[in-house]
Amino acid sequence: MTTRRDFIHTLGAGAALATLHPLAARAQTAAPIVEQVKIYYGFPAGSAGDNVARRVGEKLAGSAYSRLSGIVENKPGAGGRIALETLKTAPADGSVLALAQVSALANYPHIYSKLNYTAQDFAPISIGAIMHHGLAVGPMVPASVKTVKDYLAWAKAHPDLANYGSPGAGSTPHFLGALLGISSGVELKHVPYRGVVPAVTDTVAGQIASVMSPCGDYLANYKAGKLRILATSGPQRFPSLPDVPTFAEAGFPELTTEEWFGFYAPAKTPAKVQAQANAAINAALKEKSVTDSLAIMGLIPHGTTQAEMERWQKAEYAHWGPIIKKIGFTADS
Repeated sequence: MTTRRDFIHTLGAGAALATLHPLAARAQTAAPIVEQVKIYYGFPAGSAGDNVARRVGEKLAGSAYSRLSGIVENKPGAGGRIALETLKTAPADGSVLALAQVSALANYPHIYSKLNYTAQDFAPISIGAIMHHGLAVGPMVPASVKTVKDYLAWAKAHPDLANYGSPGAGSTPHFLGALLGISSGVELKHVPYRGVVPAVTDTVAGQIASVMSPCGDYLANYKAGKLRILATSGPQRFPSLPDVPTFAEAGFPELTTEEWFGFYAPAKTPAKVQAQANAAINAALKEKSVTDSLAIMGLIPHGTTQAEMERWQKAEYAHWGPIIKKIGFTADS
């Protein structure tokens, strides 16, 4: 792309530039790399990650990366794996991205003996948003239970009722609940659901005792007094729940974790295209309308460099490997 310094040094072209000012100005602005970006997301519309993909996608229009707003194509199923499998064989020209939860690349390799993709099939572009998980109890659990240790004491005294729901087997909330049981020596029965909403609904209805899930999925019921959130998984207290302690504060630092959604491109996407996508996504995540929309869903916007995202992903892979082995869970178990 022609720079301003080039024009200053091209003294002899001054008169021509003055005459053709509009044309010269247009020449200084690089055309967007793609006309429109398609963003795959492996869960249904309306979910937390879907909101990240749509809000960021809307803001890509007019950037050096894309002329039009991005469009989201939901590919639900297999815990988000279908979206990544589709991205693997997509054109590597910047026209296709995927938004995926980090567990799909950090946890799943420890769970599934065969995956149709590896981390090397994708180029990390930028983290989009961070979520914290939390343990919430419903009306089945007495009002006197106010802390995690209270809940564990109640669960030990009522083993037939000591259970927790999660968005699904192999999910991060599933493992957090299993780890809590192992750490405390209290058996907590896992009740896997197909997604977050039914797990929360059954907890509110008193069908199960508790649920481990992203905090954003609790906010409405918590504010309505239908659920009590006992602890959250982040290194600091969740911004929307300043009165709720972290698991570390509750005496279980091993449950400290942040799960995030990140944008990925096919591995062979040119470096320049990756860089433009990263810049456009980071700019979108700073827009107030985006940050406000994500906050409603209990998400913390967090753009990164590509290198930082890759470091985080590798750290998550290393962190969860021994934990999953300790829990003893595989896709066949």
